Amino acid sequence: MQNPPVFIEKQYLGRDYSRISVRMVMALFCFAAYFITERREENASLFLVVGCGILIVSVIMMFLLHYKTTVQNRSIVLDGLWTTKKVKIDLNSIVKIERTAYSSYLINNPVYNLHQKGTVRFYAGGKDAIKLTDRDGLVYVIGTQSAGELEESIKMQLKTEN
Repeated sequence: MQNPPVFIEKQYLGRDYSRISVRMVMALFCFAAYFITERREENASLFLVVGCGILIVSVIMMFLLHYKTTVQNRSIVLDGLWTTKKVKIDLNSIVKIERTAYSSYLINNPVYNLHQKGTVRFYAGGKDAIKLTDRDGLVYVIGTQSAGELEESIKMQLKTEN
């Protein structure tokens, strides 16, 4: 029987504040170069087009879903963009849950199902992450913007009997 989801979080590709800041600085540079350029008829229109293009792409990326995290039926389901495979983590095999910072870096690249050095990473934005370790020693790092809720929903699912 399908139980309703205990936790649902949608992570969007373009809503990370550091990435938005970088794109806005680039667009402002293009607009400033457009107004400063002396020979407008030759070069300036290119700066205007690139600046407007950056703004349009930035707005589109704010509505582009990177992945969705769902905690339901003693499992975590991570469903990504169009062609990505759905990842299902069975909570029966999890031995350790901890809340950590995702990374010490200021700007992190969005990743989905990145296998690297014994860890599987999922990240779109935010500073926090939930680190899950299974019986085989494989570590799942799930970046989230509401780490407390995700951690509590996972612990609640582990306590319930199936």
